[in-house]
Amino acid sequence: MNLFHLSKTNRAALFFAMALLPSGMAYAQSKKDTVTKEKQIEEVVVIGYGTQRKEAVTGSVATVKGEALREVPTTNITQALQSRTAGVDINQTSSRPGATMKIRIRGSRSLSDGANDPLVVLDGIPFIGSLGDISSSDIKSIDILKDASATAIYGSRGANGVILVTTNRGAKGQKPRFTYNSFTGFQTLFSRYPMMNAAQLTQLRHDAGDLIKNGDSEKDGTDTDWQKLYYKPAIMTSHDIGVSGGTDGGNYNVGLSYLKQDAIVPLQNYERMALRIGLDQQVGKSFKFGFTTNSNFVKSEGNGVASAPTLGYSPLASPYDELGNLRRTLTMSSNMDQAWVYTRKSIEALGDKYVDETKAFSSYNNFYGEVKLPIDGLKYRLNVGLDFRTSNGGNYVGVGVFNTNPGSISSAGKRNDQTYHWTLENLLTYDKTFGKHKINAVGLYSSEQNTWMGGSMSAKNVPADFFQYYNLGQSPQTDITVNPGDQYYGRSGLMSYMARAMYTFDNKYMITGTVRADASSVLAEGHKWHTYPAISVGWNVANESFMQNIKFINSFKLRYGWGQTSNQAISPYTTLGALNVNPYNFGAGYASGVSINTSPNPSLSWEFSKTHNAGVDFGILNNRITGTVEYYNTHTFGILQRKGLPPSAGIPGGVLENVGDVENKGWEASLNATIIDSKDDGFTWDAGVNWYANRNQILSIASGRDRDEGNLWFVGHNINALYDYQYVGLWQKGDPYLNILEPQVGAAPGMIKVLYTGGYKADGTPERAIGPQDRQIIDTNPKWQGGFNMKFAYKGFELSTVGAFQKGGVLISSIYGSAGYLNRLTGRGNNVDVDYYTDDNPNARYPKPGGLQSGDNAKYLSTLALFDGSYLKLRTLTLGYNLKKEYLNDLGLNNLRIYFTVTNPLVLFSPYHKQSGMDPEPNSTGDQNQAVSGYQSRQLIIGTNNPATRSFIMGINLSF
Repeated sequence: MNLFHLSKTNRAALFFAMALLPSGMAYAQSKKDTVTKEKQIEEVVVIGYGTQRKEAVTGSVATVKGEALREVPTTNITQALQSRTAGVDINQTSSRPGATMKIRIRGSRSLSDGANDPLVVLDGIPFIGSLGDISSSDIKSIDILKDASATAIYGSRGANGVILVTTNRGAKGQKPRFTYNSFTGFQTLFSRYPMMNAAQLTQLRHDAGDLIKNGDSEKDGTDTDWQKLYYKPAIMTSHDIGVSGGTDGGNYNVGLSYLKQDAIVPLQNYERMALRIGLDQQVGKSFKFGFTTNSNFVKSEGNGVASAPTLGYSPLASPYDELGNLRRTLTMSSNMDQAWVYTRKSIEALGDKYVDETKAFSSYNNFYGEVKLPIDGLKYRLNVGLDFRTSNGGNYVGVGVFNTNPGSISSAGKRNDQTYHWTLENLLTYDKTFGKHKINAVGLYSSEQNTWMGGSMSAKNVPADFFQYYNLGQSPQTDITVNPGDQYYGRSGLMSYMARAMYTFDNKYMITGTVRADASSVLAEGHKWHTYPAISVGWNVANESFMQNIKFINSFKLRYGWGQTSNQAISPYTTLGALNVNPYNFGAGYASGVSINTSPNPSLSWEFSKTHNAGVDFGILNNRITGTVEYYNTHTFGILQRKGLPPSAGIPGGVLENVGDVENKGWEASLNATIIDSKDDGFTWDAGVNWYANRNQILSIASGRDRDEGNLWFVGHNINALYDYQYVGLWQKGDPYLNILEPQVGAAPGMIKVLYTGGYKADGTPERAIGPQDRQIIDTNPKWQGGFNMKFAYKGFELSTVGAFQKGGVLISSIYGSAGYLNRLTGRGNNVDVDYYTDDNPNARYPKPGGLQSGDNAKYLSTLALFDGSYLKLRTLTLGYNLKKEYLNDLGLNNLRIYFTVTNPLVLFSPYHKQSGMDPEPNSTGDQNQAVSGYQSRQLIIGTNNPATRSFIMGINLSF
């Protein structure tokens, strides 16, 4: 329909809706999502233990179609999910190939970071793998349940949201259809770390008072680009072959995929081979059965290789000696620092002298049988899930490798892990329509068990490089270590009953009620069982008679839901307390003893969350413009937190108790539009945007305190808050308060100035010096964030983009602070290229080189690791071409699409990117590759882990 063929009223409404779209921001939907009202009524959404018409959904459910995921060719479908859905925050913890990503749905509820992961359900069965184990070619849709009224059917497993993954199936009566999806490309650095060159480092040393001289390996006139010698573009490739079809009584789907991704860091790579089989078969009129199996083999190498050492090397030092031979070690910085030479050439030349690898095999299997019972609309279904995962890995470091001492002894370690998981679900479903009344009721009894075990050992003085880690028994017996703390076994179980009833009257009024009872084996006796209620209601206002004359409004639905869920994400046997095994020498022999580490708690119970959710869904102009606005409030109480005990108790680990409260509340909005759909000239323009704001704060913690500085938890602030001084600038010459606020020897102009919070005397002078009491609680969460996507199509050509934006928040970049040792401003080791204070440059951001130190860094340097977290960026840009139908018929093909994609192509706005040139999104967790501690593992930072990358990919989608 041409835009200018609309009536004057509809055209005005369309342009008004388009004006609501922020400039350049859109959320892409395929044309299938902007169908007519009649088709939308028939669209179904996976809601767990069944489906529901989209028009009748009363909970908060977001859907991403498999077609949209495949528009973004990635090695991990989690990356394709980024920026697609309001309220779903997805961040990388590492850009290393195969690394998992952190997913948070509507914020963090628990103080234990791992307890905030959402539940993933694959084809109806709780999934123990990661989303990275699933190929995007396999996926039909991903449905995300966000509020308690939607997740209550999964009880304690759904406390942090639920991600329902539905894979492709064949169709009854379908002729065999073959598909081939492939892409190949290469990754490059998004940007180099902004380190100094030789001239800049020499000037820095001079400005620092020439305290640091050239070491034996350094020489004026040398300017080594260490990053160029270390990083290298890396190849990635993916192949996926599938065949699907069906008969009058069933269908099948079989596929095989292969993925290989190298890294720009030496020796790192990730390889995955996967097999999937799906079958559904009808037997007679009443019985149906089927199964799905997803099995994969994964190999990951070089995970222990990092960038940190190379970044700190002086550019005045060369990796080659006077004869042109590669040096083994470097001596730098007045001969204070000696380092093994990390270059791509030196690492790749190690051969058998170094290995770090993990090999894993996983098999996820779902079986079902379904029978229609004599009562019309009633059926029984049995679901069985059988999963197995085994992982074997090890590492070996040969004599002198990575060590300045050429005679350092070799070392090796190996680890084995296994997981067994089974699920048994009995479902009784009644689905019936009586005139204007529609009833769907589900009853469930399920049982689930997860068993995992593993252990590791290490050895020194491995007799030969070719042994690596495969036979540690060849090492001297005294050099073999089996640490009791590195061996583990655990088993947990969950038993559940659930009932859900959905009622719809005249496609206008909907109500859903859910009750689920869970019993968890990991909780204390008498506290294992809990029952969760949930209710949600909806009103399709657009279906009322008084709305029929308002032609441009196609759908308008109001909904509200309330529900309770809980979390039992603790380790088995926690209620029993824990002992430490302590090996020690006893005379000429060895013995071991035990000591109490944590106290038992016979009252340990659940974390509880109660959620209110209100939403509005709408569609106008034949649903060419659709949208959703939601508000939610989640209160989590009885939080599982470790409470410290007095030293006199002799229990260093304290006791785990149900203490503390956390609140998450916020707004979400999405707007989707087919702005132009001109059939005459074949041009379409689909666009949209999603936006969300989450306010997370701790309401209370253990012992009634208002803060836990060690864990960085503060009442009234978000879980990811920091505690540090607040940077306000640099001290300038002539400031009368410098010697009062910073009375220590060495304080001088050019030193970092932080906020003083004390009082002042009558004459205006400060009452005291700056001290620990001036530290501030710094909330790090953004004010709001979201994603956008836009797609243009013209006669077979497609141009699409996916992007993201964020307003506010605190970005932690440890390379500029004290934790990374790359901004010491003394000339010892290379330094980040920063604008620092000199007498001729007093208005700089960074302090005077060689100024007052705290340890190895400038005093208060940690404050300079914090940046405004705002950004606007493109995640992907794709140009594709679909072969015309007449050519397809000549070739005997159903579909042929070729495309070119650039991932992470451009940052449009970011204060951090403006200063550093780097990607403003994190690449590490707070505890990785830090010279000194200061950040929690739950906090995401920009550090010296694998750097951000940009990919250039060519691909093809083919079916016949």
